[in-house]
Amino acid sequence: MWPFKRSKPSKPSQPDAAKSPDARERRGFLFFGDRRFVADAPYMLPKDDAELSRLDFQHYMLRYALRGNFAPPIEDPRAVVDVGCGTGRWALEMAQLFPQARVAAVDLVAPPDASGATAGHRPPNYTFVEGNVLQGLPFEDNSFDFTHQRALLGAIPEAAWPGVARELARVTRSGGWVQLIEPAPAPQGGPGMNALALWTQQASMRRGINTAVGAQVGEFLRQAGLQEIHAREIEIPMGGQAGRLGVMAETNYFSLFSSTRNFIVAMGVTDAASYDAALAQAHAELDQGNYVSPYYLAYGRKA
Repeated sequence: MWPFKRSKPSKPSQPDAAKSPDARERRGFLFFGDRRFVADAPYMLPKDDAELSRLDFQHYMLRYALRGNFAPPIEDPRAVVDVGCGTGRWALEMAQLFPQARVAAVDLVAPPDASGATAGHRPPNYTFVEGNVLQGLPFEDNSFDFTHQRALLGAIPEAAWPGVARELARVTRSGGWVQLIEPAPAPQGGPGMNALALWTQQASMRRGINTAVGAQVGEFLRQAGLQEIHAREIEIPMGGQAGRLGVMAETNYFSLFSSTRNFIVAMGVTDAASYDAALAQAHAELDQGNYVSPYYLAYGRKA
């Protein structure tokens, strides 16, 4: 469907996968307790069924908040790529929305059957391609009209972001668009929320990941040579007082911190009892205050 590259650029340096006496490794995955993580990758979130459910839920939350799956003026794309596709849900919906377009979903690990991206359920114009943007995408230059990447903040070391933006621009055709969406650092409030945010930041920095880099996505696209840059912050309200979207944001918040628990504890950032106590305290804090979950959206056009 696409002209694939025959060679890849050298792999950028990145931190080794976290190891601990409690970790088990099998077939390219690390297991911390009952959660499965990709070995030898900086990504801090698991790759297992529970996380896949969270990613799908996050997809629906963002689609609801943004009133759609994309922001730039996409009309009749011939080829679309989703970099770091997770469950493949965004790419599947784009393949259904634009049946004339070839849609590629790229990730380190293929989406499982539960994602709906199986041969019996996926649209004929949808294809999964194994790849790692940190090593260079397996496509020729100028392959896509729309290049999409979302919520890879926990997978890309801070020093690699400019190169990632250039790689996304490389595979985009002249006149095509690149869109990025990344979260801001975890919301802070009372002691429980503050502790979760601090521990996440400390664990991230050990992996070379800066949780504040999402605010720079527009600048990364500008540095990559894109034009007509549009960038904005999206504040998603959290909590039942904000209605349906608030409940979705709160559910995603706690699911996210449940997903990173075993990894952060295994790294020795804190202990399991303290983490669980902070989670319980954060529940009470969210019930008592008004909070938002910020995301940064940016898109630009390739000349």
